[in-house]
Amino acid sequence: MTRTFSIRDFSIALALLGICGFFAVVEPKFLDSRNLSLLMTELSITATLAMGMLLVILPGHIDLSVGSGLALLSGIATVLTTKAGIPAPVSLTMGLLVGLLIWWGKGVLIVKERIPAFIVTLAGLLVFRGLFWLVIQNQTVPVVAGGQTNLYSLISTFYLPPLIGYALAVGIIAALALTAIQSRKQRRANGFDVEDSESVFLRVFIAAQAIMLFVVITNQFRGVPLPAVIFGTVALAVYLLTQHTAFGRYLYAIGGNPEAALVSGVPVGRVVIGAFAMMGAIVAITGFMLTSYTGNSTTDLGEWMELDAVAACVIGGVSLRGGRGTVLGVLVGALIMATLLNGMTLMSVSPEYKLVVRGSVLLAAVWMDVRLGRQ
Repeated sequence: MTRTFSIRDFSIALALLGICGFFAVVEPKFLDSRNLSLLMTELSITATLAMGMLLVILPGHIDLSVGSGLALLSGIATVLTTKAGIPAPVSLTMGLLVGLLIWWGKGVLIVKERIPAFIVTLAGLLVFRGLFWLVIQNQTVPVVAGGQTNLYSLISTFYLPPLIGYALAVGIIAALALTAIQSRKQRRANGFDVEDSESVFLRVFIAAQAIMLFVVITNQFRGVPLPAVIFGTVALAVYLLTQHTAFGRYLYAIGGNPEAALVSGVPVGRVVIGAFAMMGAIVAITGFMLTSYTGNSTTDLGEWMELDAVAACVIGGVSLRGGRGTVLGVLVGALIMATLLNGMTLMSVSPEYKLVVRGSVLLAAVWMDVRLGRQ
């Protein structure tokens, strides 16, 4: 079955263009190279977390604790680095391992004890936030002492030199082209329908244009930000996992019909637990990027991030019932959310109105998902 574009795809693209056009008109600084570079960093943080959310929504679950969780995991790494004097690489690794362990445990509770993911993660939202406050002792803890740098702070302050950025872009474009060609050959060899060569070329050409435009824009400021590279790595891993492995096919099968998947021999329990464990690693990575970007761990770190992650998924076409969703769709949804927040910040919109807009966007996206599901 070949990939076709739907009315929803075009409506989302038009919505994104409309949002960008609006902010470009009302706030000229929106198109400034510095702001666009910062937008790419903010997008990378939101989109990375949304990739993890995709993994747990595909089999029909959800995680409401990611905002508090990323605060806790990054807070642990921050305290270990700043107050305990442990080297940043070791602290970050410990935070990552804690995330894997905690989210593995949540997956076990959901699968083995049959507690709904909504309840387990809602409880986690409260527990993790409380533990985070205890870890940082309700204080603001910097990721590094003033005037110094370490691996933690470099996560958001390091930029790739222009030539390396262009070389990376060329490599990614070449990989996309080869992947598209190999996938087309494999589908044809297995007797499946394939896209015509013109459609494949157009898809790769559009992606190549977007990648080169991204590099050109970021190079006008300081270069490709490291968070964008981290996000690209995570997105590539999630794409390969969901589209080119048996584990990914199991995720879609479980979300489509868990009973049928179980009867067909799919190890439903292990797949769901594995999805949550990977979510824990992605939550930790997102927390490190966000804390490095803000410069410190504060009591409100990560608040409402679960809203942005879920909204990015739903806007991007991920079904909350599971079984449907793509990495590209989630990226577009995250771009819409990041653009909204960035534009409203430039316009000095007050926090209460930001919440109203974010909630309204989420409600509209869920409404569209429900309407399309009925059809």
